[in-house]
Amino acid sequence: MDLSEFSKKRILVVGDIMLDKHIHGTVSRISPEAPVPILKAEKEAYIPGAAANVANNIS
Repeated sequence: MDLSEFSKKRILVVGDIMLDKHIHGTVSRISPEAPVPILKAEKEAYIPGAAANVANNIS
């Protein structure tokens, strides 16, 4: 099958649909309770995750 035939195929994606939340920012310090960074959130992005990501990528 060449690529021109691929657009004629029907595909079913089965799985969980999730919405991923990505938080972007800068690290202000390291927590004194545990060695984890404390993030100053500057931007949030929501993108399709799991099966929704697969369906989005092949559409």
